[in-house]
Amino acid sequence: MTNKFAHLLVIPSLFIAFASFAENTTPPADQVSISADTQLAQLKDNIGIFEKNVEIIHGNRRIKADRLEVHKREDLGDNKQLLVATGSPAYFEEKQTDGTVMSASADEVRYDVAKRYLTLVGNAQVTQAGQKINAKSITYDMDQQLISAEKGASSSDRVHTILVPVDSKKDKSKGQP
Repeated sequence: MTNKFAHLLVIPSLFIAFASFAENTTPPADQVSISADTQLAQLKDNIGIFEKNVEIIHGNRRIKADRLEVHKREDLGDNKQLLVATGSPAYFEEKQTDGTVMSASADEVRYDVAKRYLTLVGNAQVTQAGQKINAKSITYDMDQQLISAEKGASSSDRVHTILVPVDSKKDKSKGQP
């Protein structure tokens, strides 16, 4: 009975730091919603594992994956969490302060909570404000708004970026020349 009780306590504690990374401009959400077909915890290593139909919703962020590992360790900084989502593909999205949605997908999506840093590996894609970047791997410093994309070492595919022109009719309707 004690072991089952410990499992129930560990899962919520793994997500306390996840709840603390909401942007200062966004009121803190009251809850983190996690759903999956299965979940388990490796108590010794402070790892929560969620598998099959995984979805996490917290404030303005959503993660969907086939498998999600939540690592909680002191060496990961203030928020102490690294989220590793895998899938075909795994998805990460966040509503920005300007109302646009930044979405990312890849075979593996790593999110360092404290640093707000995304690492996308395998069929990586980032879409934000109508702009789209496709590459073998993409890193995205969300605070600095800095994206780095690379093709695979043995691949002939190159990084592909699509830029969407600004609609001048919308700008004129807002009183801008």
